Amino acid sequence: DQTPEDQNPEDQTPEDQNPEDQTTETNYKLFHLFSDMDVKPINKRASGQAFEVILKPPSPVSDAAHSIASPPKREVSLEDIQKKLEAAEDRRRSQEAQVLRALAEKREHERDVLLKAMEENNNFSKMAEEKLTMKMEQIKENREAHLAAMMERLQEKVREDWPAVL
Repeated sequence: DQTPEDQNPEDQTPEDQNPEDQTTETNYKLFHLFSDMDVKPINKRASGQAFEVILKPPSPVSDAAHSIASPPKREVSLEDIQKKLEAAEDRRRSQEAQVLRALAEKREHERDVLLKAMEENNNFSKMAEEKLTMKMEQIKENREAHLAAMMERLQEKVREDWPAVL
């Protein structure tokens, strides 16, 4: 029998290959996959492996291999252009109308808020005025009652002190 080292590397399974050969094969596959760049390993670091990637300038051969044929251009008729222009104009009008509607709604909301604030201010003013009027009436009634009581006491005092005069 052959030892795994004596066998052809292509005939070996990944388990039979030593890890260094697997890495070399993987690098070889990657090299063909990315043939437009060079990868140079930089000294190994404690945090892992570092690489320097150098892109090769494009060659005329590689451009032909990578270029994709674009679909043939379709002839654009005058009717198609006019339809597209009309559709664009309709979209512009629609967007403009939408913006105007939004502005109108915003103004309506601002007007509603202002009217509500004015109404609340008026209600507050009316309530404050009514409260002040009631307070002034109460003060006037209290003053009149106090004056009437003082006049009554004065008259009693006068009657007591000068009964014969009256």
